[in-house]
Amino acid sequence: MEKLLKHLQTYILISENEFQQIGMYFEYFEVKKKQNLNSFKNISNHNFFVIEGCLNMYFINNKGENQSIQFAIENWWITDLLSLYHNKESSFYIQAVEDCKIVSISKKNQDKLLTKFPKIERYFRIIYQIAYGASLYRIKFLYEASKAERYFHFIKRHPEFAQRIPQYLIASFLGLTPEYVSQIRAKHIS
Repeated sequence: MEKLLKHLQTYILISENEFQQIGMYFEYFEVKKKQNLNSFKNISNHNFFVIEGCLNMYFINNKGENQSIQFAIENWWITDLLSLYHNKESSFYIQAVEDCKIVSISKKNQDKLLTKFPKIERYFRIIYQIAYGASLYRIKFLYEASKAERYFHFIKRHPEFAQRIPQYLIASFLGLTPEYVSQIRAKHIS
């Protein structure tokens, strides 16, 4: 929970005493590699904060392949927001890429927390504004950049992912095939 406190303090002023009260709304648990946190067609009723490890959000495309759309490493939040906030079936799976330590908050507890501690609502607004901006940037980059540019830009800009996430998941996230990533990596090395 110490990591969550430090993350909150990055964006809002919060005392340790306030955090002790806030901490009661969260649940800590661990998940093993390849374990799912939620599944397609189930309602996403928790928001997940990664203390340690890496999560992958994906859907299964028309070809029956997993299409990664988001990763979450330490100090990142992940959930199907539309499912969470509208209480509707999820369009995504969330799966552990590595063994993970997670803090989660249910929709019900998050609503109570935001009412009791308005500064936490400010925190989530800031976090989601940053995430939305990053999503727009990613979409723009997917339209403008060549396949090779997408891959090498990602590797250079996000070495923390490149070292931990299997190449086939990075390829999926960038809209590439694993074979193509292998080819451009081989050309780049030689």
